[in-house]
Amino acid sequence: MPEATKLGTDSLTDSSIPVIGVCATCDPRIDEESRTRAQNIIKMTADILGDRVAMPDGSPVPVVYSDVLIDGEPQADTVARQFKDAGVGIIVCVPDTWAFPQLSLISLIQQFPEDTPLNLTCGNSGPKPGVVFVHAASGAISQYGRLVHINVGTWPDTGLEPAMTDETADELVEWAYAAVARQALKGRRVVVFGHDSMGMETALAHVIPIRKILGLEITRLDMKLLADMVNKAAYDEDELRALRGWIDDMVGDRLELHDDADSERFNQSLGMYLIVRDIMEELGAVGGGFMSQLEWGSDPRGIPLPVADAMESLFNSSFDHNGPKAPIPYATEADVQGLLTMLAFTYLTGGNPPLFMDFRKVWEPWEIQRLAGELGVQFGDDTIWAQRGFVDGDNSGSASFDWAGMPGEAPETLMSRVSMPLADEFYFPGGGNSVNFVSPGGIEGIAGRMAYSALSNTFSMIWDEAVTVELPEELSDAVCETSTATWPHTFVTPKYATMVEYKQFAPANHFHMTWGLTPKRLEYWMDLTNVLSATPWEARPGFIEGTDRPTPLLYVINGGETQTKMLLAGR
Repeated sequence: MPEATKLGTDSLTDSSIPVIGVCATCDPRIDEESRTRAQNIIKMTADILGDRVAMPDGSPVPVVYSDVLIDGEPQADTVARQFKDAGVGIIVCVPDTWAFPQLSLISLIQQFPEDTPLNLTCGNSGPKPGVVFVHAASGAISQYGRLVHINVGTWPDTGLEPAMTDETADELVEWAYAAVARQALKGRRVVVFGHDSMGMETALAHVIPIRKILGLEITRLDMKLLADMVNKAAYDEDELRALRGWIDDMVGDRLELHDDADSERFNQSLGMYLIVRDIMEELGAVGGGFMSQLEWGSDPRGIPLPVADAMESLFNSSFDHNGPKAPIPYATEADVQGLLTMLAFTYLTGGNPPLFMDFRKVWEPWEIQRLAGELGVQFGDDTIWAQRGFVDGDNSGSASFDWAGMPGEAPETLMSRVSMPLADEFYFPGGGNSVNFVSPGGIEGIAGRMAYSALSNTFSMIWDEAVTVELPEELSDAVCETSTATWPHTFVTPKYATMVEYKQFAPANHFHMTWGLTPKRLEYWMDLTNVLSATPWEARPGFIEGTDRPTPLLYVINGGETQTKMLLAGR
């Protein structure tokens, strides 16, 4: 009698890291040389993806390929078994010839979950046109409601070892990052301390929609656990001394402490980082959040405890006292929708640090020009901050230390611009220290914010390309003084939104920015997660060639992107 097999725990692979599988359909009637060429294209594509796509910690995303050309159902079954054995969760098909869609690709993908990211990349070839198959397969798949992205690119029509152009490879890599972000976060968890974020319903942990739509799980822990662990000093005391010594070396006398009590409170806040870090590692969490206000540090009916600013900044940074590390998106005030935004942005960029900001004061052009005039600050017709305006992004917590400088600057350089003043006693009677810096100008990326709607049970992303701007020192100081000068400040100018539009369409009081994120990469991810793309800016065209991803056929034949996503959300 057959016996069941007991599974072991030795040498288990990390199932949270998605695997990309590369394959190709083919025409069973073609010559052997064309079949060899098709197999070479598969390997070329797999090598490109293996070399260029990475996880947030810098580790490469596993890429496998099969040189079994999918001529029909038997070959589709073989490749499906190969891919399943390898743990493939993302499929890239690179056809170079005609094939029969139902007999080949459809027979393959029907053996995988319907939301498995699928990309068809081909050259625009005439002799044995894979592009004809791509259009046939895309049409067949789209008409039954499944999403597929196509990348009609370029590689030579002839030759055994054609090389795809850089533009074709770039487009595929953009899509691959979106697919990896989608699959890597599915089934993972975040750890959030506390309940609703200061009563801000725009930050609620919509547990079931987040679970069903994005595949993320939220581990919810009470702040009492953390308070108890802080009071018990449930951390390695030697490591706390090392962390404090690192801060002392990096920040020096810019760490504001008036007495031993201040120093002890700051040590408590550093101890919080070590405790929460260990909890998150134990639970395998990819991000987190901390409620703070009001119960933790602002309600005098209890025992107010130190602010979590240093902890949040350390999580969001690409380094700490132990050296380089992956940024772990961490949301102040338990802002879960902010956390979702930062998680997506960080995974989409392969680990670029996120920035958490209040959507604080919006400076319209007339207003900043008036202040500049009062101070005698000169500006010209090409001065971005004067002609377009900006938002003063300013929040007490979650400011990644990386944003104290330009991308790639050394930690020592970045930390030389960071100060840690005492927290505002009125807002935070528990004391502790804030984090302060002003970001430089010229950092480009995407600024945006996730939102949820109970009417449609969908998430949306309100976003725009953006750049940071740098003000003359006197003007910068004056702008900082209009809000909270001792907190971090990043001056953000969107590319298409006017300041009037920006003020009206902000979905919450927080917004987020990550450098190096492109529109098409974000758009691919929104397709794969069925998140609505919201760009209500009058000046932004519906499609910008070379900037936006091509619209999937699924949307075209169902009345447009938003309508299609609504239909998908309701089924």
